[in-house]
Amino acid sequence: MKSAQAAAKKGPPPVHLWNPPFCGDLDMRIARDGTWFYLGTPIGRPGMVRLFSSIIRKDGDDYFLVTPVEKVGITVDDAPFVATDFEVSGTGEDQILTFTTHVGDTVAAGPDHPIRVARDPETGEPSPYVNVRANLEALIDRKSFYRLVEIGAHAAHDGESWFGLWSNGRFFPVIPSAELA
Repeated sequence: MKSAQAAAKKGPPPVHLWNPPFCGDLDMRIARDGTWFYLGTPIGRPGMVRLFSSIIRKDGDDYFLVTPVEKVGITVDDAPFVATDFEVSGTGEDQILTFTTHVGDTVAAGPDHPIRVARDPETGEPSPYVNVRANLEALIDRKSFYRLVEIGAHAAHDGESWFGLWSNGRFFPVIPSAELA
């Protein structure tokens, strides 16, 4: 039991260092809400989902589960993780936003873990993300995004005034200030 706990504290395995042969695609999908499916059925064991989430890797636009001996393709509808909560420490430019994902990862937004907001070109609806590790992002859930908007600030970005978020000394733009009513 102690060795399993010690392994969990080390973080995810170094999948970026592994280059096993591709073994084909697996009928596994991660829905936009973070639900993992295998053969069309939700995976109901949180421990199993956490295990799979620790060996996911994104190469280009494709997602894989990777071990030292095999690499299998999976489908990800949007992002492999969902940020379900966050904590705030500090204020203003010294503020730090620490996110928690649905699989238990925690990450403090900053230069190595940027926040980005994609907007639907037709509706303008925002989809906010935070980088969790390598090039794997978490979709920030709606309730958390609403809370983030409450603590947002206006700042100069690329010569314009933007509404956005500060974390770890970096400003993350959300929307141009001029577009706010």
